[in-house]
Amino acid sequence: MRRRAFIAAGAGLILARATPAFAAGSRRVLHVRPGDSVQAAVDAVDGPGWTIVVHPGTYREVVNVPVGKAELTLRGASCDPRDAVIVYDNANGTQKPDGSGTYGTAGSATFTSAAPGLTVRDLTLANDWLRADHPDITGTQAVAAYTYGDRTHFENVRLLAHQDTLFVETSALAAFDRQYFHRCYIEGDVDFVFGRATAVFEECHFHTLRRDVDFTPKGMVFAPSTARANPRGILAVRSRITSGAEDAAYKLARPWVPTYETSAWPSLVVRDTRIGPGIDPVAPYTNMREQYPWQTMRFREYRNSGPGAVISVPENRPQLTPKEAEAHTKRTYLGDWRPGA
Repeated sequence: MRRRAFIAAGAGLILARATPAFAAGSRRVLHVRPGDSVQAAVDAVDGPGWTIVVHPGTYREVVNVPVGKAELTLRGASCDPRDAVIVYDNANGTQKPDGSGTYGTAGSATFTSAAPGLTVRDLTLANDWLRADHPDITGTQAVAAYTYGDRTHFENVRLLAHQDTLFVETSALAAFDRQYFHRCYIEGDVDFVFGRATAVFEECHFHTLRRDVDFTPKGMVFAPSTARANPRGILAVRSRITSGAEDAAYKLARPWVPTYETSAWPSLVVRDTRIGPGIDPVAPYTNMREQYPWQTMRFREYRNSGPGAVISVPENRPQLTPKEAEAHTKRTYLGDWRPGA
């Protein structure tokens, strides 16, 4: 079986079994070292404000942070997110060991968090499930991180998968949960940043993967599913989009209107961002379902640059006016929350 390679400095594969260690002199810091389990550390947290430090290694396990673990910080021991990797390989169509069915998209996630005030920094979160290894499985979504708590903050995190890499969701259909991603690297192919949250991506790097298929588009970066009542969906600002595929092989986005929320009105703003040649500049958007055309959605751009941002067919690239752009900033999206302040 082929697996994507995840480099972890100074350590090989770590079997996640042992109990993590409490830091000397502090009952609110836990250290996870080779042979320990990240999930065991999460389970040991018994109140708000804990920090879990993950030391270099590749931890093959599923991690779930429940809603009761509020204000948790999960961080790598070094400043290089490649040093500490949490990875697993479930997909939507993977059968559960107990025979109760398949995991589904959300259930496939390597890392899941419902906790408000979560901070994740200096880590890699990955799902290394590969389509080529499982030709019998049609549910090919395989999520690296599934987050649905308000005030979720990812800083200097690598998020690696193929389809549906990062699921930015909300805790309820009527909730406008806020998430902030700063200096993160996110790669994938189909809809690899998707969901209903109010999510700001600042100074992030989105990378579309090379795919050995004979059709285009080969994928899409964004697939927002914003609630109609929410004035703000996904915002990418001062970021960049690169590609391992040929020029114009990818779309920037398509709207996702879930069958369980057909009133959704997807919202995406990409601004002040360099868009590489991997994105089709002539027709950067497409439909997921014909009854929900992208032209009726809240898709806008502003002051983007690069070959993938060239406006050759204006009606295919709706732009914000300078006045409209004032309503689409980190501050307006996050409101009274100041992550990192």
